[in-house]
Amino acid sequence: MDDRERRWMQLMQAALAGDRPSYERLLREIAPAIRSVVERRLRQMGAPTAESEDVVQETLLAVHLKRHTWRPSDPLGPWLRTIARNKLIDHLRRRGRRVEVLVEDFAELLAAPEERPSTEADDVERHLALLPDKQRSVIRSIAVEGASVGETAERMNMTPGAVRVALHRAFASLSARLKADE
Repeated sequence: MDDRERRWMQLMQAALAGDRPSYERLLREIAPAIRSVVERRLRQMGAPTAESEDVVQETLLAVHLKRHTWRPSDPLGPWLRTIARNKLIDHLRRRGRRVEVLVEDFAELLAAPEERPSTEADDVERHLALLPDKQRSVIRSIAVEGASVGETAERMNMTPGAVRVALHRAFASLSARLKADE
């Protein structure tokens, strides 16, 4: 057991005995440690680290509400990590398997050059025919038929995130093909 763990255990024991300054010090010390763990896990899962503060606050609230469940004979770190892990899982479940993509990241891909003449229907069909079936269906549904991502996902039995990924890949493929044709 390291010095930090011992200190945290002593602070929590004092806090449970009613020592408010010890409890405040404990919260100040554990918050950055929890934040670091949560940010690392969010990064590993491909979720925005900007959401970490919500998880940290939920974890600190849970620590406050459940502090009476900590056993003074056990190290505090694993108890804290378990609470943080559970709060992170809850957060990710509420968030869903949503992939957030900024439109700005694809501005050059989505924007058609102004000097380019309008594309003929035959050209569109020719390029669409070169796409894999799923990408072609997604792009037809959204770009040609005007369906929403949600409607396309439902119709194709896909998640909205999978539809967005297929749409992005289709646009990227079409963009590369169009640039090669120029």
